[in-house]
Amino acid sequence: LKNKTLSLKINQEINYNGLENKLIGFGFEQKEFVEKPGQYSIRGQVFDVFNNVDLILHCGDLECIGVLDELEKLAPVQGVRGYEDPMEPGDRLSDRTRVIHLQNAENTSIGMVHDIQWPYPPIYTSPDGRSIILPEEREETKTILKKKFGYAVDVVLFGDTHEELIIWEHGILWMNPGSPTYPGKNHDSVGLGTVGIINVDGPTIEACIIDLKTHTGLDRG
Repeated sequence: LKNKTLSLKINQEINYNGLENKLIGFGFEQKEFVEKPGQYSIRGQVFDVFNNVDLILHCGDLECIGVLDELEKLAPVQGVRGYEDPMEPGDRLSDRTRVIHLQNAENTSIGMVHDIQWPYPPIYTSPDGRSIILPEEREETKTILKKKFGYAVDVVLFGDTHEELIIWEHGILWMNPGSPTYPGKNHDSVGLGTVGIINVDGPTIEACIIDLKTHTGLDRG
């Protein structure tokens, strides 16, 4: 038991990676939200990045509804379910796709889906999850999105692969924010991953992936 005890003092500075490695060595399991003994969660960095945002969008694989409850302390939350995610009444968490219509002069619209290959017609990702495969013709892409979301959209947000991605193609912003706690195979197996930030200012749309290990931007559109 002594070998699995960690003593901390008030105002003590401790190396973040060292602490996480100790918890893993003790047999703790990383989760998005702690529900029982033997689990740990890393949320402080996410809260720092999302401080003062107007809206939080979650693309699924949240594991438990408590994740949305915690995020909602920062800003209104809208999400889409991952394949194994729980369900809840109301419109906060959609079981399929959803479209967010921003109240601006340009009527900017954001289409959200967990897996971009679903529902039909599919849009495929590359094997490493770092790019998407689109038709050559812009109008064909727009037709696919209208069938998928029911509307023409300016931004497409998706999850599932946990691989961060920002692409501007056919006049549309495509973004996968990655995952803050379960980053994809292109990341270290231990530690924090990424989140995405979108800033809409009139007709201008900017996007950035934030590396939670360093709080630096990885890519910008």
